Order: sequence, then structure tokens, then C-alpha cells
Amino acid sequence: MTRLLDLGLERITEIIMNMAKLSEMCVINAIESYENGIIEKNQVFEWSEKLKIFQLEVSDLATELIFRYQPVATDLRYIRSCMEIAYGFSRFGRYAYDIVEVLETMGSIHKCDKSLVMKASNLASEMIRLSINALKTREKNSVSKLYKMDDSVDALYRKYLRDLITLKTDSNDHPLQDPRCAISALLIMRYLERIADHSCYIGDSVYFIVTGQSSPRK
Repeated sequence: MTRLLDLGLERITEIIMNMAKLSEMCVINAIESYENGIIEKNQVFEWSEKLKIFQLEVSDLATELIFRYQPVATDLRYIRSCMEIAYGFSRFGRYAYDIVEVLETMGSIHKCDKSLVMKASNLASEMIRLSINALKTREKNSVSKLYKMDDSVDALYRKYLRDLITLKTDSNDHPLQDPRCAISALLIMRYLERIADHSCYIGDSVYFIVTGQSSPRK
């Protein structure tokens, strides 16, 4: 006989997986907007708002399940972790929207060198996919790979900061790089760095669900 608690857990899982798909779509759309210059701000905003609604639904349902059924052990770990995972997916949507807002504010940046940002965005996108797959398959060992990739994103961000600090000027003391390129890249790199962090946090949550222990890197 199916426990009422199990029905609640199934509903949380359904919401979480919907959030996983939607949050990945948000980030991909934002990255493509940066790469191609075609901004779909309204679409990203709509998805981001939907993710916030999903997060609240997970939080409310998790609280209800805990108070009504007083779950223990594996069930309790799963419920607690789903609340953290839902928050992570919601942040993906928020950062994606922040990226398209930067693009709208800065205007045309099609002549900018986007190679470093795209390298970081490719890593962040792969981290999202890896964290979602870890959640689906309960692959606890994905967390070590996520943290290695996070180190790479952090290194790219720090490199860009160093490059900006030593930004050179021409003989008339004019910057060699369009300020819009520098500012947009810096802000977007920061948002990508935060996306990478939250991918790791999702990996941490999966590790906790499976083992009952904190991630070695947490």
C-alpha cells in the first residue's frame, strides 16, 4: 500500500525535475543571447518567475510533509535536500535574468571579444547538466568533478579581473577595449561563477541524499 508520504515525495520529485529542465533552459537562453545578440528578456523573466513559484511550492510541500508525517532517515534527508536543490535551480533562473539585463543595459556588444566568457559559460552549462544528471541517477561521485570544474570557472573569473586591472591604453590615454565589453563581460563572468557554485551545492545535496554525510568539499 502506497504511503501518503510517498505521494508527497513523488510530487516534490516531479516539481524538482521540472525546475531542473526550466533552469537549464534559462541559462542556455541567456548565454545564447550574449553570444548572438538576440535578447529574449521577457521569456527569461517568465521562466525565472516560474522557478520562484516552484521553489515556494517545494518549500511549502516539504514543510507540510515534515510536520504531518514526521519522516526520518532517508526520507527526511531527501526532503531537506530538495529544499536546497529547489533554491539552487531558482538561482539559476535569477542569474540568467541578470545576464540578459546586463545585455539590455549595455546595448550592442557584437564587436567584443567573447571568447573567455564563452569558455566560462560552456563550463557552467556543463556543470548544470552534470548536477541534474547526478540528481536523476543519485550519482554521489559527480561532486568531485563539479568542484574541479568550479575551480576552472573561478580561475577564468580571476584571470579576467587581473586582465582588467592591467588594462592598457593607447598613446592618447584611451582604453584599448570598449568599456561596454569590459563591464558586460565582468558582470556576466560573475553570474556564471555563481551558477557554477550553485551547481556544486546541488552536487553536495545529492551526496548527502545518498550517503547521509556532508560532501568532502563542502
